[in-house]
Amino acid sequence: MDDDRYGGDVLSGDWRSRGVKKVRQVPLERDMVLEDPDSGWAGAVVGLEAGNIALEDWKGRTRSFPFTGQFLLEGELVTLGRPSAPVGRSAGAGAAGTAGRAGAAGSVGAVHADWRPGGAPAVRQASDGGRLRTASGSFAVESQRARVALPSRIMVEGKHDAELVEKVWGADLRVEGVVVEELSGVDNLAAVLDEFQPTRERRVGVLVDHLVPGSKESRFADAVMRGEWGAHVLVVGHPFVDVWQSVKPARVGLRAWPTIPRSIEWKAGICQALGWPHAEQADIARAWQRILGQVRTFADLEPELLGRVEELIDFVTEPQA
Repeated sequence: MDDDRYGGDVLSGDWRSRGVKKVRQVPLERDMVLEDPDSGWAGAVVGLEAGNIALEDWKGRTRSFPFTGQFLLEGELVTLGRPSAPVGRSAGAGAAGTAGRAGAAGSVGAVHADWRPGGAPAVRQASDGGRLRTASGSFAVESQRARVALPSRIMVEGKHDAELVEKVWGADLRVEGVVVEELSGVDNLAAVLDEFQPTRERRVGVLVDHLVPGSKESRFADAVMRGEWGAHVLVVGHPFVDVWQSVKPARVGLRAWPTIPRSIEWKAGICQALGWPHAEQADIARAWQRILGQVRTFADLEPELLGRVEELIDFVTEPQA
């Protein structure tokens, strides 16, 4: 018998079913990240009042749900027990992130100064002298609010890329004052750069999916780097079809990500292979939240992505001569 150290797929099965097995109860904690399985809303716990918990998503929006309901916690269906400590935020904590928003809609990074989506803590204890580290592995800069956004930007293809970057590098980006913006597809890169008009003081770093020789993405990247803005733009990428694949498969109970035929939309194919709902866009969104919920630190990501993001951060924060 094969030795599967990871056991079965921790996210597989009918996650909406109730009563199939005993649902574990966990004490409610502030900043615990939960997902409502019916609506797909995911966010950090920011309050408990009148029998309802308030969940704040990565954009700072808040929705309330009955405390007695069932929620997904890192892919597991749970019920909530009474908290051992107050879960409400201290005055001013929640507003710090949105007050300094500077950038286009869909931006992340310097604009979120409080919680981290998907459960990654802002800092974690390091082994060397008790110093704290961010989810990216950097030493944490404590007691510092988000800086005013730099004129330079990091741009990523879509929402899922932005959410993953925020989760792992968000604390670092806030310290540096870097805003991440969504392109809504690499096809829009040239038009976005024409509007942004990069300069030495307004650099743009771009993260592209599936940047391999001969791909559509590589052709767009080459054209940009040879074009009018090439001197002030850095385009890098990872080899994965989608950023989902940059999450180590073991984090979702797999030995490897399934191979999807080109005739099938990739994300829908992944969901189908895993036995997850995939008929509607809302199903795809919920699938990503389940995957993102398994990411805790940089150690849960493939090195092909890690190095590229660090390269972009260095590029847009390089001191001016």
